[in-house]
Amino acid sequence: MSAQQLDKAAVVKVLNTILGLELAGVVRYTHYSLMVFGYNRIPIVSWLRAQADEGLRHAQEAGEMITHLGEHPSLAIGPLTETQKHDIGDILRESLEVEQTALAQYQKLLELARDKSVLLEEYARRMVSEEEQHLGEVDKMLRKPGETRSFSS
Repeated sequence: MSAQQLDKAAVVKVLNTILGLELAGVVRYTHYSLMVFGYNRIPIVSWLRAQADEGLRHAQEAGEMITHLGEHPSLAIGPLTETQKHDIGDILRESLEVEQTALAQYQKLLELARDKSVLLEEYARRMVSEEEQHLGEVDKMLRKPGETRSFSS
């Protein structure tokens, strides 16, 4: 049984979408970190800035995968919407939505790479795992203290 051919054009398209989403995440999380006020500001700002740093790493990895495939990374940045809502709950709910969008792209990449490229498949698996973990963290942050039931359910 021969391995199926990788659809490089489709893979690069998804990787460029991921690159743009992750870069938008850097901007979004940085903006959020500037808009947090109140008693719990310092740990929340730290967490948001760590998410911005992680988004930049993820964008760089996606770009490296694109150039590994001999293609050109896009300069496009994903959608940046300003809701003017800066309550921590609003910020986290927005974060949950955009992270789910990124997760869907990584899952799409995993399907494109499955049994066709170990490098891309392992990269996509790792990123799906990281995104699922991140979504779980945000979900826990949105729960009321003492609540164990998932916010998303």
